[in-house]
Amino acid sequence: MAENRDSSYAGAGGFTVPSMPSPAPSSTSTIKSVSGLPHPRSHALRPGSAKEDQVRHFVSDRVNHITRRFLKRTGKAPPGSEVEGYNSMRDLCKDLEGVINIVWLSGTPNLQIPLLLHIAGEFNTWLAGGLPPSPAATFAILHKLDHCFASLLSGEDIETHEPLPGFDGGRRAGMSKTDMVRCRSVVEEARVLIVEVMSRGREEDGVEEDEGSDEDGDGSDATFLEEDEEKLFMDVARVYENTLVKLGETLGETLGDVAMTDTTVEQ
Repeated sequence: MAENRDSSYAGAGGFTVPSMPSPAPSSTSTIKSVSGLPHPRSHALRPGSAKEDQVRHFVSDRVNHITRRFLKRTGKAPPGSEVEGYNSMRDLCKDLEGVINIVWLSGTPNLQIPLLLHIAGEFNTWLAGGLPPSPAATFAILHKLDHCFASLLSGEDIETHEPLPGFDGGRRAGMSKTDMVRCRSVVEEARVLIVEVMSRGREEDGVEEDEGSDEDGDGSDATFLEEDEEKLFMDVARVYENTLVKLGETLGETLGDVAMTDTTVEQ
């Protein structure tokens, strides 16, 4: 039964939720932001409604499914688990992308804030779990989460500056101080973890090569590696950068300048 239920979710964007609440018809409802997130529905779901419960249960089910596949890969799955383990973070991120998109599409802060905080915390656990790293997929997920959190802290989309659904009364609909403290903890943990993961990945992939390994002898290989590492440094430094800035503005603390002295990829 579980396999049949899972297969019914397959579709565009990773999953198709049966009777999933859809955004109101609009010329912008299908536009995706730079972060790859869908345009949210125009109005938040009614608190306590069947549709709100449906989203919550769907996300819980999918996150649990991802966890089971993660545990299967790491050899910690409970006896009798028949799910297929992940081969790399790329596979995990592919599954998770659809879940984050559904949460954002809901346009409901009462759902988005707790669900995204939970997902971000779980993602930190998965990052630290030893799966073969996939930088592009990993940074794409972190960028999505950064966009979501920074927008929820602002009450508007940080790219388009459109007011978010559910924020008609201002930022009161957004994160509580408790949520912000939890968010900051998850964000700071992720910034430390991503350095460790990417450093480990470089060693496993053999990125650090001996001098003189340039096959053509023209320095092109070395130049490529330098450019690749420079991009990696930039990606690491930008993890949750928008969220940190918004947390600093909201809490009145200088969080946007979190020191990366001890959390930079060693050269």
